[in-house]
Amino acid sequence: MWRNMALAALALTLAACSNTDKPQLDNNANAGLASAGQGAGGGAAVPGSERDFIVNVGDRVHFLVDQWSLTPQAQDTLRKQAAWLKRYPSVTVRIEGHADERGTREYNLALSARRANAVKRFLVAQGIAANRIATIAYGKERPVALCDAERCWSQNRRAVTVITGGARS
Repeated sequence: MWRNMALAALALTLAACSNTDKPQLDNNANAGLASAGQGAGGGAAVPGSERDFIVNVGDRVHFLVDQWSLTPQAQDTLRKQAAWLKRYPSVTVRIEGHADERGTREYNLALSARRANAVKRFLVAQGIAANRIATIAYGKERPVALCDAERCWSQNRRAVTVITGGARS
């Protein structure tokens, strides 16, 4: 029984690392769709909607190993987020900090909190009111990619900006 369970777990792990299921690291992965005004589900993204934010701006930034400092690419994405948030001043967001699976639970919670706060500080410095931005740290508890390799770990070292209110439908 244990052997069958182990084989099933191994198969799921390998499937999770396949290129077809792996999210792209590019913050503007849907840029081609965005230029056509369409996201993955088809149809135009309503300006000021959550879909507009994800498709046309980008909702996540990535970090280097054991770092919470913002890379130049992350800063570019966050400047776009700030511009979008200035256009839609009733929108509120939550910054979700994440870490890869390596390290202790406590270490990764602290690291992901630093990542979320780094994003918040950057957005506030760009002119977004601090009371519009909440933060939460998930540590390694919510990976987007599962495998024991850098190609997965790098996707999990991220901060995601989630719209929590005020967006158009």
